[in-house]
Amino acid sequence: QVQLVESGGRLVQPGGSLRLSCAASGSIFSINAMGWYRQAPGKQRELVASIISDGRTNYADSVKGRFTISRDNAKNTVYLQMNSLKPEDTAVYYCNAHALSRTGWADYWGQGTQVTVSS
Repeated sequence: QVQLVESGGRLVQPGGSLRLSCAASGSIFSINAMGWYRQAPGKQRELVASIISDGRTNYADSVKGRFTISRDNAKNTVYLQMNSLKPEDTAVYYCNAHALSRTGWADYWGQGTQVTVSS
C-alpha cells in the first residue's frame, strides 16, 4: 500500500506564505502525477496544482503566479509553496498521488492539512 502524509498547514495572515509538504511511502514502484487539492467548507474539492514525473505543471487559475508546486522524485515528496495568501485560500489541502504499487496503478490521498488565512 501507499501512504501520503502532509504537513505545513497552519494559521497565516493575509499576504503571508506557507510551504506544504507531502511524503509518499510504502510499496511504491513508481509515481506518475502528484498534486494538491483543496476543499473549503461547503464547497467541492478542487485541483490547486499538479506535477507529473517529467516536471510539467498545471495550476488552477486562482493560484497562478502565487503558488508553486515542485517535487523531489528521489524522496517521493511533493511541495506547494504558497505566497501572497488570501482569505479565500482557506481550506483543507489534500495531497494526491497516482502511483504504481504491487496492486497496480491507483490514486492515493493524504489525510489533509488545514490552511487558514486570516488576520
